[in-house]
Amino acid sequence: MVIDQDAMRHLSEAQVSVELATEDMTLNIGPQHPSTHGVLRLVARVDGERAYDVKPVIGYMHRGYEKLSEVRTYPQITALINRIDWVSGYANEVPFIVAAEKLMELEVPQRAQYIRLILTEMARISSHLVFMASYPLELGAATPLFFALRERERVLDLLEGVTGGRFHPNFNRIGGVKPNAGAGPTTRKTPQDLPAGFLNDTRDAMDKVLEVCDEIEDLVAGNEIILARTKGIGILPPEVAAAYGVSGPNLRASGVAFDLRKVENYLPYEDFDFSVVTGENGDCWDRWWVRLEEIRESAKIIQQAIDGMPPSGTLQAKVPKIIKVPAGETYVRAENPKGEMGYYLVSDGGLGPYRLKIRSASFSNISILPWILEGILVPDIIAIMGSLDFVLGDVDR
Repeated sequence: MVIDQDAMRHLSEAQVSVELATEDMTLNIGPQHPSTHGVLRLVARVDGERAYDVKPVIGYMHRGYEKLSEVRTYPQITALINRIDWVSGYANEVPFIVAAEKLMELEVPQRAQYIRLILTEMARISSHLVFMASYPLELGAATPLFFALRERERVLDLLEGVTGGRFHPNFNRIGGVKPNAGAGPTTRKTPQDLPAGFLNDTRDAMDKVLEVCDEIEDLVAGNEIILARTKGIGILPPEVAAAYGVSGPNLRASGVAFDLRKVENYLPYEDFDFSVVTGENGDCWDRWWVRLEEIRESAKIIQQAIDGMPPSGTLQAKVPKIIKVPAGETYVRAENPKGEMGYYLVSDGGLGPYRLKIRSASFSNISILPWILEGILVPDIIAIMGSLDFVLGDVDR
């Protein structure tokens, strides 16, 4: 038998060049996953190493804060809403309180406004430092965690000294802030609204925060593995981000210079000089970098507020002991650490809201997942989801 060597060679090459047909596989990721802060489930159709048709399944943590708020009085609600995004507790309180004050036509004392602003920016720094700790860890780098959490503890100690709480301050009051919270000895003539030495300690803490930003940048920006896993990965074009309602650092990382601190007047940000940081490519790296720069900007805002704070003044506008908000409706939104946090408040003149609708940042931010995870490599799911920095309590509220 004569074997045609050329024919055998061509047949062998043809067999090698034919791709093996495989069936798609439906993969359940979750309902618990390392790159989520909370409980989320992803259902993905996987073809080889790529994911397609990714559907987020939410609702595992639903707590019904909107309806719970409707059966409580206005002063009781701050204890609820600072738990929505538990990483940014204090910042959740401010837009709701401002909404009630808007319907009551209250003018909040300037010193109370400055205290609110300082604590809000401290909450932003605390939230972003959690991201600076967790995101590199999700990509395999553990060292930045120790630097970020060390400074976060310093910030939380200061928050606790003023409000009495680290995660859930419950410090804002309609018309101002809680007087004498965390203060030292007081007299009727000279009430203390801040702990002794708080402003100096805060100034020192902000200097330390700026230093740790440099340390984290050295650790992360020089890491070739992190750069390979974030640069050019999970690109989110600005027009797509806007269409999906993405807000906050995720939107600004896509090059959109939109910051509610520059647009709304819920706190006196117009008195301060700070930059709106934007990215260039809208990828995972830009989302990390924008948050790092926002920590620096928040530290500068706090330092300016310490310098410009009125040396004395009341902390509370005149309000009745039993608070009833006049009938009406309003929407107040604020630039929270995760993005736009808004409260649509409807009052019928009673002791609590007739209706309350909460617009949480994380809910809109994860709506982009089916688009941004389409066709990506399975290992990149963690890198992309982690870069969006969402909290499931903020989603399921």
